[in-house]
Amino acid sequence: MHGPAGPAASSREGMLMRTSRNFRAAVSIGLVAGLALVSAAAPSSAQPARPLPAKQPVAEGSGGAVVSDTAESTQAGIDVLRRGGTAADAAVAVASTLGVTDPYVAGLGGGGYFVYYDAKTKKISTIDGRETTPAADSPTMFIDPATGKPYAFETAVESGRSVGVPGMLATWERALQRWGRFSLADNLRPAEEVADRGFVVNPAFAQQTQQNAAKLGHFSSSAQLFLPGGKVPQVGSVMRNPDLAATYRQIARQGTGAFYGGSIGRDVVGTAQNPPLAPNAPIQKITGPMQLSDLKAYQALDGTPTHINYRGYDVYSMAPSSSGGITVGESLNILGNYDLAHMDRVQALHHYLESSRLAFADRNRYIGDARYVNVPQQQLLSKSFAATRACQIDPAKAGKSPVAPGDPYAPGGGCTTVPAASSDSNEQHTNHFVVSDRWGNVVSYTNTIEQSAGSGITVPGRGFLLNNELTDFNFAPTQGSAPDPNLPAGGKRPRSSMSPTIVLQDGKPFLAVGSPGGATIITTVLQVLVNRLDLGMTLPQAIAAPRASQRNAATSDAEPAFIAQSTTAGLQALGQSFTDVGSIGVAAGLEFLPHGRILAAGEPSRRGGTAAAVVSRH
Repeated sequence: MHGPAGPAASSREGMLMRTSRNFRAAVSIGLVAGLALVSAAAPSSAQPARPLPAKQPVAEGSGGAVVSDTAESTQAGIDVLRRGGTAADAAVAVASTLGVTDPYVAGLGGGGYFVYYDAKTKKISTIDGRETTPAADSPTMFIDPATGKPYAFETAVESGRSVGVPGMLATWERALQRWGRFSLADNLRPAEEVADRGFVVNPAFAQQTQQNAAKLGHFSSSAQLFLPGGKVPQVGSVMRNPDLAATYRQIARQGTGAFYGGSIGRDVVGTAQNPPLAPNAPIQKITGPMQLSDLKAYQALDGTPTHINYRGYDVYSMAPSSSGGITVGESLNILGNYDLAHMDRVQALHHYLESSRLAFADRNRYIGDARYVNVPQQQLLSKSFAATRACQIDPAKAGKSPVAPGDPYAPGGGCTTVPAASSDSNEQHTNHFVVSDRWGNVVSYTNTIEQSAGSGITVPGRGFLLNNELTDFNFAPTQGSAPDPNLPAGGKRPRSSMSPTIVLQDGKPFLAVGSPGGATIITTVLQVLVNRLDLGMTLPQAIAAPRASQRNAATSDAEPAFIAQSTTAGLQALGQSFTDVGSIGVAAGLEFLPHGRILAAGEPSRRGGTAAAVVSRH
């Protein structure tokens, strides 16, 4: 703590990407139609809960900054910073408010990864708040006993079996213990107020609800909260969540024990064990084995970040159970063998795509929860191993996926590989935000409930959705005769792609960045860093630039604007191919400028744009 008061790419992934593409198209269509509803059809009660600042993607100033998905959450963080809170205090206010205004993406029923730069010690630390598997689960938890085969992915998602033990609240508590000045109760108050008074439904929220209406309708508690009267809330109406406000108030009074062993936890366990299916819901009821003892045993884990040096910048991110830090770091190490800044743009983009193709092969083969599998982190992040992977890049042609993973244990150099293997990656919907305070502390924080609307199951009377994080495990072995690092086990954390990142220059914060987007998180963070550090873009330009994501697949996912670029023909001539998947990621970043100034940058248009703000514009 620091402040004036002292310490206090599979078929399943393809299915999900198609669903996401359809949703993004619906959002785009709904922006115009939805805005018409505000004036033409909004109910008389559709008044803003309170005046809110305009949502803008870029801000510059001093005294601290926030970039997050919604205006309400950004304002909550700014208010805490203005009252003298640290970046950790503001992060809890932002995250808990996102649980109200961005409930299909994250909340109390989920988890995430927290990266913190402490200006007093000048060190970066991490908190692993990833959800865990109940102790009673096993590597065959997603095998249907009736058939002996894995459950269909969609079936597994909407079940108690998919629900991991939530780590969100424990992460907030641990962050405040280490770096906060205010109490948990104080930092929850902004979110409690928004939940009580309500927030104005915007087109993106309405379309997310529409996209998830079938899933939400399968559970009586979810339908009651998110589909009042059986209908999607209109744009311009006020969405209230008094159950969540009451849940926050109970946590404020009783502490986190109310969740990790108390009455809130009992409700979580009861819901996972007995999902509240709506009458005539056309889905199979699959219960989960979670016990109250699983909640009591949960711990948010202090950790050491991954670290690599890239062109003189020190890049820090999440170690396993996330694969993000290693995979971004390995990709940068591979690219460090080339002078991207002096390449023509086609070759620079070709090398960017090939670096992630190779790094994803290694991710899939070697990375899982390091408490359960031996992850060769030091070897995967070594410059010598990156050199063996870089020599696989042919400037004249694209690699043919699946490329084989490398052998990080091989002595010496060379382009040694091991047999190719693939891995599913099912993460989809997440949010990321960044915070800094007046003392120079910095937070980069990614959190999630996995799919949009998670499992679809709202805890009755509690106002939050439960995650489906356990479907991030591989349902069956994927590595042939080699061990699969991402099979389930009791107490294990599923592999993630979340990549909250902080970059130092000469020992001082230079950038903080991250993104949602499932496995595309890794490539989004990588591309933003390459854009900013190699290709001469400003941070707002680096975030707004069109994206492509290569994850050891036959084709790269790409945004329409990327495909429309003049460089695409040259990339295709090298054998690169692209699939239009709509938008990729929703990045948020901070850049630390001379004289204590901060550039806060978010998305100008993706997912309706993000909200950037600074404490003082002076």
